[in-house]
Amino acid sequence: MITVTTATEHDLPIIREIAHQTWPSTFGEILSAEQIAYMLDMMYSMDALKRQVHEKNHVFLLAQEAESQAYLGFTSYEFDYKGLLKTKIHKIYLLPASQGKGVGKLLINRVAKIAWTHGNATLSLNVNKYNKAIQFYERMGFSTVDTETIDIGNGFLMEDYVMEKPLKI
Repeated sequence: MITVTTATEHDLPIIREIAHQTWPSTFGEILSAEQIAYMLDMMYSMDALKRQVHEKNHVFLLAQEAESQAYLGFTSYEFDYKGLLKTKIHKIYLLPASQGKGVGKLLINRVAKIAWTHGNATLSLNVNKYNKAIQFYERMGFSTVDTETIDIGNGFLMEDYVMEKPLKI
């Protein structure tokens, strides 16, 4: 059985560790090692994670195997993204051994229920144009609505699809 809990500040090192374990396999074929290292530091340093929670109102959920207590992955989201009735999924990462076991689906469905209860009508996320997860998101009901190129500094760009899913719970 998999449990999903809302992360606290105490859990941020776990989130950081999961990110460091998942990013090389997720992005190793599509981003340079230098960009991966830069982005991990930019988004997953303890200071960056604290800012996301305390200043940007991101909520993190952790998926955990109930029996072993092993962490499987996490997601983060933000209600009312850009003042709209949208919940933005900022991050969703699963340890490589956890992929294909329904954990991602569980996390997205949990965020969808929470978003619907909050009064948001759409889930939104960005995904790298070359990420294999695009097919997973499409199976989950997301469709591409836009493209976005974001300059993240240090000469690096994020080249993403913006995908959305209407909520009908």
